[in-house]
Amino acid sequence: MGLTLIEKILANHSGNSEVKPGEIIDIEIDVRVARDFGGANVVKNIIDNNLTVHDPTKTFFTFDCNPTGSDQKYAANQQYCRVFAREQGIKTFDINAGIGTHLVIEKGYAIPGSTVISTDSHANILGAIGAFGQGMGDRDIAAAWANGKVWFKVPSSVKINLIGNKPANLSAKDIVLNLLAEFGANQLLGYSVEIYGESVENLTLDERITISSMATEMGAIIILFPPSEAIMRYCETRAGKALEAIWADDDAVYEKEFNLDLGSFIPMISRPGHPEDTVGIDKLAKIKIDSAFIGSCTNGRIEDMRAVARILKGRKVAPGVVLKIVPSTDEVWNNCLDQGIIKIFKEAGALVGNAGCAGCAAGQIGQNGPGEVTVSTGNRNFTGKQGKGFVYLASPASVAASAVAGYITTEQDIPTEPATFEQSNESETVIQQVKKDKDIITKKDSLLVGKVWLIMKDNIDTDMIFHNRYLTITEISQMGQYTFDNLEGWTDFAEKAESGDIVITGKNFGAGSSRQQAVDCFKSLGVQAILAESFGAIYERNAINAGFPILTYQDISGLELNQGDRIQIDLTSGIVTNLENDKAIQINPFFDVQMEIYKRDGLLK
Repeated sequence: MGLTLIEKILANHSGNSEVKPGEIIDIEIDVRVARDFGGANVVKNIIDNNLTVHDPTKTFFTFDCNPTGSDQKYAANQQYCRVFAREQGIKTFDINAGIGTHLVIEKGYAIPGSTVISTDSHANILGAIGAFGQGMGDRDIAAAWANGKVWFKVPSSVKINLIGNKPANLSAKDIVLNLLAEFGANQLLGYSVEIYGESVENLTLDERITISSMATEMGAIIILFPPSEAIMRYCETRAGKALEAIWADDDAVYEKEFNLDLGSFIPMISRPGHPEDTVGIDKLAKIKIDSAFIGSCTNGRIEDMRAVARILKGRKVAPGVVLKIVPSTDEVWNNCLDQGIIKIFKEAGALVGNAGCAGCAAGQIGQNGPGEVTVSTGNRNFTGKQGKGFVYLASPASVAASAVAGYITTEQDIPTEPATFEQSNESETVIQQVKKDKDIITKKDSLLVGKVWLIMKDNIDTDMIFHNRYLTITEISQMGQYTFDNLEGWTDFAEKAESGDIVITGKNFGAGSSRQQAVDCFKSLGVQAILAESFGAIYERNAINAGFPILTYQDISGLELNQGDRIQIDLTSGIVTNLENDKAIQINPFFDVQMEIYKRDGLLK
């Protein structure tokens, strides 16, 4: 029986001739990256646990979240990492370099068939070159820095065949938004996805990066493209050596296979709050915008910049609209300069920033204010992710066209005269609440008893759990007060929660970012466990590695739960009992690795 692409890569890095879905293996990591917001916590874990760096030549810092160094806490964390890097001989891609996941491709560190981990939840961008990339939390990264390996559960694989020719007006961003429309945020949860097709073979590296970068928003572990000849030539040039391509076997076994008509795909846009809430861009009325953003790890490449320049050349940004543009890497930025693209941007009235992540990271350009309507090329538009306003996601061409028009539109429908703002006396007040701090539970018992919070929502993302404006916090004791303060209807959770409580929620809990704080905030509050129908892949790892109990269920209706009921959970057997009515059900118990880490009180203990 043959191996899928992910199985072949993982087998090659585990010393096994083959691996199977569900199998837990230790895999060698070729490239180990920490960013500026996660880097300080990685260093803290290394130092606090008296660990050493296994191989500095495979270990990197990338300061891409706040490349301006404009936030004092970010600046402090960056300098903390710089000092550690000097002591350990670790390469640092500083604030002038750009997005780390792009840099490891650009600099030739990542090659087809290699393994890469980062504190960036979009490390699965590496699927664009047929490499395994995975975002992980700071404990995971610290363990990899110290040991050179991490444990990983081999995912099941899905094959998507894109049939037919790509329409001329269809961008890579449109392709992935169509895929989101097809599969939503959790239909591919936990799968490794491989994409094939005649048109796929001709996709450029920049296009592949755009599609792979939104695997996270689809709940997938990774979207892998088998490397084409052009991709192999690029990677060989960057690595400075001959490379051997890795493909899936012809008789590889996929759990699911889908055939989709690429010719039926249309230009699309995601409505605010959910990347998967996509519609044809022509279905939206002419929605007036306040701002536009072009960049991010999804659409900050040179091909994106050229598409934007084509539209902006000889035009101006609409009156009152702010256009912010951030190239992905310094190389892309300099190419824009050499090709006259920066001049076009500036003459059109755009703000051009340092290479980096920009809008996704608090403190960098791309954030919006209360009530502000933004159209963006980013990968996420979770509520509060890019500020307090409303964010639509679209292709670079559509965003540039909208910036010129003053409302959401396409390149084909840019008006002769832009829309303008009418005078308004409306104002909004932003109210901030201070939450109470709680004690951290450290008791390690396989039998848990506590009061239940029923938060029965699907796709609760990490910005709802622990917003990115608090990412510079490194002390767990300070995190609890911010738990769920960006989740509608539950912003007062931290005030009401009590030590020993248990949370029960829906599907895909913890979707989104790799931030460890979204787990540790519950430990800070004293929450004992979280039960969900399913968890985001990175969140699941972070919780297990923190020694924090998470369990999955298929149906909890048999418990006949009411808000505040006391329940008992047996982590070993998976038996959950409602102590108010003695109703009991079977859920998925701890697996062996999870129990081992839990009893040790964390991966690094």
